[in-house]
This record gives sequence, structure tokens and C-alpha cells, in this order.
Amino acid sequence: ARFATSTTQAPHISEKGEPGQQLTLTLEMRLIADVGIIGQPNAGKSSLLAAASAANPKIADYPFTTIEPILGVVHVGEENTFILAEIPGLIEGAHLGKGLGHEFLRHAMRTRLLIHLLDGASPNPVEDMIKINHELTEFDPTLAAKPQILVLNKVDLPELADRLEEVKKHFKEVGLSPLFISAATGQGVPELMAEAYSRIAATMLDQEDREAKNEETVFHPAPREPEIFVTKNENTFVVTAPFLERINGPQGVSNPDMLAYVRKHLERHNLRRLLLREGIKPGDKVRYGPIEWMFWE
Repeated sequence: ARFATSTTQAPHISEKGEPGQQLTLTLEMRLIADVGIIGQPNAGKSSLLAAASAANPKIADYPFTTIEPILGVVHVGEENTFILAEIPGLIEGAHLGKGLGHEFLRHAMRTRLLIHLLDGASPNPVEDMIKINHELTEFDPTLAAKPQILVLNKVDLPELADRLEEVKKHFKEVGLSPLFISAATGQGVPELMAEAYSRIAATMLDQEDREAKNEETVFHPAPREPEIFVTKNENTFVVTAPFLERINGPQGVSNPDMLAYVRKHLERHNLRRLLLREGIKPGDKVRYGPIEWMFWE
């Protein structure tokens, strides 16, 4: 019916459609958790996740006990909850692929907020913090700009208790004031989770405000412009017109409707000008698919 006109009321051509595309896509959920726990191996990330939620991660005294993110649901008060993820341990050089490398950093990208957990038993927690933030920056500056809560773990250890004031002084010198917790005993964990929830709640409100202010962008695809290409093959000028390849007729090239349709559209799109530009002369052959004819001025 689309090809019917006042002069051709019963056309014998149709469109067979254009070749489709087949794609294999790997889709990754952008947000795995609201809050991610990052830190060097054995900083106590698994212990913190277990203390704050009902998750049961593997806990051991050797590095990389966790090799993929583990999620837990944290309850703050009676109604508020958020998803907490333990991100596998980070080491110096992770942005170059060392340790768990890009796998760790890729997962850290998929959270709203980071709990930067430091090992209180480390000789220099401040230096550890700087190294980890350097890895985040080298991988992706937007990851380093993600909001963090700085937390020093293992305050229950006697060796940390003896030098706690000295550690606080070192953090104060770089303008930071971390929270102090013990994931093993639960000391400070409820307060940390309450602080994390208040941070992500504020982040989500800001995001909703930005989305409400931004006008929705609507994409209007422009129609594809028909194209004709002319190439010379010895003494024959070969015409390629992809937009006409979908024309189909039960009688093939002998169908006068199809021949008239093709001829009309080729001329409408300046085929003569293209042929002259390619150097065609009267008497040269022109071919479009199985159709061949002689060119005359």
C-alpha cells in the first residue's frame, strides 16, 4: 500500500528491510552498595562488615582473605538501612594491576561513600592513608574525589592504646581527625554506621535536587541521509545505493514498477552529476545491481 500512487494503483514491489545488527553486550551494575570499606590488607574490613551487619565474611590473619566484594545490610535505628560492601584489599601499585588491582578499584567506583579503614597496628597509619589515596587518584580522579570517612581500627590493641595520642597528633598535623573504632569488640561501630548513613542520605538528597533542576534531555534521532556511491570498474561505472537495496519485487529486475522506482530515486539523488564527476562519457556502461544501461547526455 505504501507504494500505491494515482498512476500505479497496484504496485508489485515491496521493501524487504535492511540488514540488522547483532551485538553481545556485557552489562555491569553501576552501584553495588551505598558504602564501601576500603583499606590495605588486614586492616580489619571483614571484621567491620561482620560487626556492622549479619554478613559472614571470611576472617583470617593473612592478606587477601577476601577476593571479591561481600555485601551486608546495616540497620541504623528501627527503619533506616543501607548496603555495606567490603572491597578487597588494596596495595601500593594497584592502579598498575598489582594485587587485585583494577578489580578492586572497579568495585570501589560503584559506591556512594567510602569508609577508609586504617590498621591501628601499622607503624604509620597516615602514610598508609596517603598511599591508598594515591592509588585511587592514579586510577581515576573521580574515585579519589568520592567522599570518605577516615577510620582507625584496632583501638583495643595495647600497642595502639600506648601511642594513641601520638597517632592523633600525626593526623592533626595533616588536618584530619579520624574516627577510632574496634571492629573486633564493636567499640565505635554503631556511631560509625550512623555517620555513614547520614552522609549517604545527604548525598542522595543532593542528587535528587540536581536531577529535579536539570531538564530532561530528549534525543531526537535525525533521519539517515540517503547516499549514492559511484566506482569505476574498467569501462563500467558501478552504482551503490544502500538505501535502495531493500527494494524487493516478485518479478526481479524485469518488474517495470521496480525499474521506475529505482530510476526515479537515483536521479533524485543526483546520480548524473556523480557520474559526470567520475568522468563518464556517452556510451559508457552504468550498472546498479543486476540492472545495466548505457549513459547518454
